[in-house]
Amino acid sequence: MREWWRDAVVYQIYPRSFQDDNGDGVGDLAGITRRLPHIATLGADAVWLSPIFMSPQKDMGYDISDYTAIDPLFGTLEEFDHLIETAHKLGLKVITDQVLSHTSNLHEWFRESRISRDNAKADWYVWADPLPDGSPPTNWHSHFGGPAWEFDPQRGQYYLHNFLIEQPDLNFHNPDVIDAILETCKFWLDRGLDGFRLDTVNYYFHDQDLRSNPAAQAAPQVMATDLYGMQDNIYNKTRPENLDFLRKLRALTDQYDDIMMVGEVGEGGNRATRIMGEYTAGSGLLHMAYSFAMLSDTFTADHLRSCVEGFQQGAPDGHPYWSFSNHDVFRHVTRWADHAVDTDTFARLTAAMLMSFEGTIGIYQGEELGLTETELVYEELTDPPALRYWPGIKGRDGCRTPMVWEKDAPNAGFSTGKPWLPVKPSQAAKAVDQQGPDSILAFYKDVIAFRKTSDALRHGKTQFQQLPEPILAFTRSTDTQNMTCVFNLSTDRQTIAVPAGATMIGPNNATYDGSNLSLPGNGFAFLTHDGDLPLTISNT
Repeated sequence: MREWWRDAVVYQIYPRSFQDDNGDGVGDLAGITRRLPHIATLGADAVWLSPIFMSPQKDMGYDISDYTAIDPLFGTLEEFDHLIETAHKLGLKVITDQVLSHTSNLHEWFRESRISRDNAKADWYVWADPLPDGSPPTNWHSHFGGPAWEFDPQRGQYYLHNFLIEQPDLNFHNPDVIDAILETCKFWLDRGLDGFRLDTVNYYFHDQDLRSNPAAQAAPQVMATDLYGMQDNIYNKTRPENLDFLRKLRALTDQYDDIMMVGEVGEGGNRATRIMGEYTAGSGLLHMAYSFAMLSDTFTADHLRSCVEGFQQGAPDGHPYWSFSNHDVFRHVTRWADHAVDTDTFARLTAAMLMSFEGTIGIYQGEELGLTETELVYEELTDPPALRYWPGIKGRDGCRTPMVWEKDAPNAGFSTGKPWLPVKPSQAAKAVDQQGPDSILAFYKDVIAFRKTSDALRHGKTQFQQLPEPILAFTRSTDTQNMTCVFNLSTDRQTIAVPAGATMIGPNNATYDGSNLSLPGNGFAFLTHDGDLPLTISNT
C-alpha cells in the first residue's frame, strides 16, 4: 500500500496566527479546530502545527519548557485531542513540530542541570569550562547573534545554545537524554498524532572534542549580522551520531501505523542535498527531509531545476518535500516579486509549479489567498533577531501576521481582541470571504484537485527539458500518463514550439494551437502526450 504522505499536500498552520477563539489576540486550538474545514475543502491531506507545547514564548514556542503539556496560551490537552478527532473525521492527518535539539532554560531538566556539576541531570545539557582566559570553549556562533555559549556563574561553566540564550542545547551524547526525548515523542503518538516535523534535525549532536569551526570558504563574505554564516559549521551540527538517533526515532514510529517524519535540514547548497540523502536513505531513517533551497531569494529555472536534480542525484533513495514559503522566510510572492507580472498572476504560476513537483508538497497558511509579506514598523515587532538587528534584519514577523477570514470583521475575523501582530488593510483585502470563483483560493483548489486526479503528477518520475532561461520545463511520466509541465518565470511573453500530438489540459495561463505554445509573462501549461515531447523556444 502506498503511504499517504508520498504525494500529500501538507498545510502548515502557525497556531498563534490562524484563529483566535477566546479573544486574547493569540490563535488557539479551538480556533484551529473550527477552521479545519477550510483546509479540508482546499484539498490538503494533512496539517502541520508549529509548536503548541508549554513555553515561555521567547522564540514563539520553539523554546519548550514541558514537552508533554499544551501551553495554556493555545488551550488544553482535551482540546488537542478534539482537534485530532475533528481532523481525522475530515480526512486530514495531523503532524506537530518536535523541537528536540534544545529546550527552554525554564524546563525542569535545565533548572536541575544548572544547579551543580554532579546532580542527576548535570550532563543533560552541553556544558564546558571556559578557556584559560575566560573566553568560550569554541568559536561557534548562535543563529540569533553573538557566541553560541553563555556563561552560567552557578556552575562556573558555559552552556551551548545554537539559538537564543534562553534555548540551551540538550546533550544527545547522554543516552538518558535520548530515552527521555523518545518518551515525549511516544506520548504524542499514543494520542493519535500522525507524525512529526522535526525542527533543526541536523543539530542534535555536537562535536565532543569541542573543536572550533573553520572560516567559511564562500565568497564574498556574508553580512556581519549573520556571523553564523561566516563559519563552516561542521563541528556544531550535522555530526555522524545524528543517524543513530534517527534510527531510534524511526524504530519508535514504526511501532505505529502510517506515521510520517519530515526533517528540517538547517543547511544550504550541495551540503543540504547530501544531508537530505543521508537522512532519508533506506527504510530506517526519516521518511523525508527538506532544506531552505527553495526558500531562498533565487528564482531562476536553473536554480529550481538544480534543487530537484540535486536531490535526485544526491538522495536517490530519499523522498523530497518542497515548499516556497513557511514561518521563517518572506512570503514567496513578495520574495520573488521582481519576477512577477503582478501578485495574483505570479501566485497562480508558483502554485501550478509547486503542485507539479515530484514528492510531498507544503503550503503555508495564507499562501492560498495570495498573501504578501506584511510591512511592519519596529514598534510592532516581536521576533528576537529583528529586535536585535533592525533594520539590517527585518525578521520573521512579516510572514507570521494573522490569517484573514472576513474583510470587514474586526481584525479580519482573526480575533475580537488586539492581535499579537497587526492585521493590515492590504492583508484584509485578500480575506477568505473576498475570494470568489476567479480568486487565488479558487485556483489553489483547482490545481490541487488537478494534481490529485493526475497519475503523472502524483506518481510520475521527473525528466527535465533542456531549455534556456526563463523557461522551466519537465516531464512527469508513469506507465499510464506522460505530462510535460512548462513555466515562464519571466514577465515577457515566450513562445515554445511543440511537436504534434500533445494536448493541453488542466489549469493554464497559455494559448496552444497544436504546434506553438504561447506563454504570457508568468504563463504556464500542462501538456499530455505519448512518447517524448522535445520542446524548443521559438520566440519570433
